[in-house]
Amino acid sequence: MEQNGFTALERAPRAELEARWARVRRLLQEQCPGASGLLAFSRVNLYWLAGHMGNGACWLPAAGEPVLLCRKGIERAQLESSLDRILTFRSYSQLDGLLAEAGSPLGDSLATEYNGLPWSLGQKLEQALAPRRLLAGDRVLALARMVKTPWELAKLRLAGERHHRCLHDLLPGRIRPGMTERAISHACWEVFFSQGHNGHMRMGAFGEEIFLGHVSAGDSGNYPSVFDGPLGLRGEHPAVPFMGSAGKVWSAGEPLTCDVGFCLEGYLTDKTQVYFAGREADVPPALARAHAASIAIQARVAELAVPGALPRDLWRAAKAAAGQQGVAEGFMGLGRNQVSFVGHGIGLHIDEFPPLADKVEIPLEPGMVLAVEPKIGVPGLGMVGVENTFEVGDAAGARCITGDAYDMVCVAG
Repeated sequence: MEQNGFTALERAPRAELEARWARVRRLLQEQCPGASGLLAFSRVNLYWLAGHMGNGACWLPAAGEPVLLCRKGIERAQLESSLDRILTFRSYSQLDGLLAEAGSPLGDSLATEYNGLPWSLGQKLEQALAPRRLLAGDRVLALARMVKTPWELAKLRLAGERHHRCLHDLLPGRIRPGMTERAISHACWEVFFSQGHNGHMRMGAFGEEIFLGHVSAGDSGNYPSVFDGPLGLRGEHPAVPFMGSAGKVWSAGEPLTCDVGFCLEGYLTDKTQVYFAGREADVPPALARAHAASIAIQARVAELAVPGALPRDLWRAAKAAAGQQGVAEGFMGLGRNQVSFVGHGIGLHIDEFPPLADKVEIPLEPGMVLAVEPKIGVPGLGMVGVENTFEVGDAAGARCITGDAYDMVCVAG
């Protein structure tokens, strides 16, 4: 769409948005019966619902036309969103009147994206909309977004192709033993940007942040970490525990584990590639066994990831396979770095539904996209393993969209 001489870089098709609204509405009936609609606030969910990374709110009524409300940037919203009703507002106290005037009034109860607002603003919203009953709508949005549309899948597949090209084909020619983790991080960024990486990645869990990902040489892979993932890292600084350390050199005989995401047009794929500083014949047997076990566990999870399968069963199968392979001690982290999942959904956020963890009983569906990441910490040597992004399809198992080469890549000095 063109407006005031400007043209939007992309506009999500109206039919694409309508398919998303229909899924949310079905889930609203199941999860929040009686809700008059759903009110979202986070920028990622505004983008998913309206096609615009807005600053404001989006009201999706149980029936009828949604309304996008903008604190700022309505001109950009009108360029990018195919919604018919786009309004400005300044205060939550205006929402009731504005939506009523737009022909889409709030009902007595409504689902609300609790995680889209800090507590202070949530209290103001509750006061502004009293005496209406606010219901938690976050699960509705998470369940709706976990199944990707064909439009979304096309973006994710392209991101996955480029992701594999970067880590498997391009990066090995730009790194060598003797480089610091930080220098390797910069080389990774260079190849990523050359292939269209957008330079920004998002996480949904409260307080979690990410920048490029984890670049861990040798014992950095088992360094204590607060990040909710198995791979440890020193990071750049205690205040910036991301990427790699300028003080840690990748030395001969060490693994280098790069767990880094790729972002294309807002959609993310996740992949881990392990490199070894030396010849294949020089890889320590403990590392070789652990890496081979990770590849086998990944294959088992992908085989089981069929429509109707439960995430808990994928986790249990992965854990059992780790025991059978003799790597249970370091599976998904050493000591307190260990995490109790083997993968997660992915899309506009790195960490989407469903987690592949025990007690998660959300049946897999065609169109779900999962990052599967069996990794194994080896005491004194580091962490090896794989992570790839898979698309759930049919009874044949999930299909990897981030390449089909999983071995360590050996890099000579």
